Amino acid sequence: MAYARDERTSERLDRNWQDILQELRVIQTGVQLLAGFLLTLPFSARFDQLDAWQVRLYLATVVVAALAVGITLVPIVVHRRLFGELVKDHVVAIGHALSQTVAALLGVLLVGILTLVFSVTVGWVAAAVVATTATVSLVVLLVVVPAALLRRATRLQ
Repeated sequence: MAYARDERTSERLDRNWQDILQELRVIQTGVQLLAGFLLTLPFSARFDQLDAWQVRLYLATVVVAALAVGITLVPIVVHRRLFGELVKDHVVAIGHALSQTVAALLGVLLVGILTLVFSVTVGWVAAAVVATTATVSLVVLLVVVPAALLRRATRLQ
């Protein structure tokens, strides 16, 4: 991969690590808010009216939220554990991979929450339509758009 900046490898790794941390801060806040929302649902008056599939969907979204919160912590823990070991290239690589994983889990979480909310409020048919629309939209936004931008940037070089 070519880099247009005039920087040493260590400087590039430091900059990339700071970028990853900033992205994780943004993602982590969203994931934590969604997880908090999910954790309050069992205490609402209508929770006992959920059908079996809604309860399963709820529990699945709670698990996805917990995984996403946990994975956002891993790069920080890895960095702390490996600080001073001269392996920042590995730390940046794992941080990048985990941030991509969290973004995917966040997409799954959003679809799960939308499906749950729509199934409870207006029924399963509307929930299926919203889930399908949200899934397609998120795939376009999170996969297709970045791939298209990369292809375009590669052609321009």
